[in-house]
Amino acid sequence: MSLIVIASERFADHQPPPGHPERPERAEAMDVVAGRWKASGGEVIAPRPATDDELVRVHDPEHVHRVSQTAGKAVAFDQDTFTSSDTADVARLAAGAALLAVERVMHGSHAMALALVRPPGHHAERSRAMGFCFYNNIAAAAAHARTLGAQRVAIVDYDVHHGNGTQHMFESNPNVLYVSTHQFPFYPGTGAVDETGVGAGSGFTVNVPLEAGSVDEDYKTVFAEIALPVLRQFKPDLILVSAGFDAHERDPLANMRLTTEVFAAMTLDLRAVAAECCSERMVFVTEGGYDVRALSASLDGVVGALAAPLAPARWPASGIQSSRGRRSADAAKRALKPFWRL
Repeated sequence: MSLIVIASERFADHQPPPGHPERPERAEAMDVVAGRWKASGGEVIAPRPATDDELVRVHDPEHVHRVSQTAGKAVAFDQDTFTSSDTADVARLAAGAALLAVERVMHGSHAMALALVRPPGHHAERSRAMGFCFYNNIAAAAAHARTLGAQRVAIVDYDVHHGNGTQHMFESNPNVLYVSTHQFPFYPGTGAVDETGVGAGSGFTVNVPLEAGSVDEDYKTVFAEIALPVLRQFKPDLILVSAGFDAHERDPLANMRLTTEVFAAMTLDLRAVAAECCSERMVFVTEGGYDVRALSASLDGVVGALAAPLAPARWPASGIQSSRGRRSADAAKRALKPFWRL
C-alpha cells in the first residue's frame, strides 16, 4: 500500500500533571487508529529517536540540552508545558517519527506517511519549549527533507492554534512554504494575515486567520481560494501537514465548529495537489486535538482519505451559513497580492 503509519505505545509515557489536556489518552486513541490500519493489512512501524544533529538543524544546541536534562524529572517549562520522567525520550521519539516518515517518502518506499505522535511540536521555538511542545517535529521533518534532496518543501498547518515556532524557523527561507489556517485572535498570539515572511522569505509565509465560530464552509472557502492555489504555484517536492484536530466542534480548547468529515476533505484536497506536484509525496504529523473521540474519528477519516484511490474531496454540506471564510479569504488575498496569483 502507498501509506505507511508510524506509531508507538511509548507516546503514552509522556505524562503531564493530572487534568492536563495533552493527556496520555490521546496516545491511546492514536494506537487504536494504528491498530485498525494494521488489521486492514496496512503497514505500521515503530519510530526511531531523533539525534542531536537532526534536532539542531532547527533548535539551538542549548535548547536540546535543556530538554535532554529533564530525563527522569518533572519540570515546568511554562504554565502549560510540563515534563515527566520519560518526556525527554518521548519527545525525541516524536521528532524521530516525523523524520522517519520523511525518509520513507523521500526514498520512495511509500508515497505517503502518517506519524501518530505526542507531544505535539509546532509551538516549539528554536530555543524555547511552549504550548505543550518540546521539539518542533514538523520543522525537523522539513529540514530533514531538504537534506534528502527536496528543493521546495511546503508545510500546511490546520491545527486551530498558529504554529509560531514553525513560522519563525522558516520565515526567511524561500525554499520552505508555510501555510496556516487558525483561530485568531487566539493562543499563541501570532499568525496575523500580514505576517508574510521576512527578507528572501517574503511571501512564503501564508497566514489565513479565521474568526472563532468558523464552520466547514469557511474552511472550504479558504482552502479553495488561498491554500490550494498557493501550493500549486509553489510546486513543492514534498507536502508536510501539521495535522491538528482541535478545530473540531467537540474540542474543549478552541471555538471552531468543524465536523469530523472536514478533515478527510482537507486531506483529499491536499492529496490532489500532491498528485499534481510531487507524485503524491506527503507526510502527516499529528499536533493538537484534545477531545479523544473527535481525535480518533478524525484520524480515521485522514487514514481513509490517504489509503483509498484518489478521488475529489467531498466537503460536507452542513447548511450553516457563515461569512467568516469570505472575510478571511479576502483579507489574505490583499496581504498576499504582491506574491501570489489569487
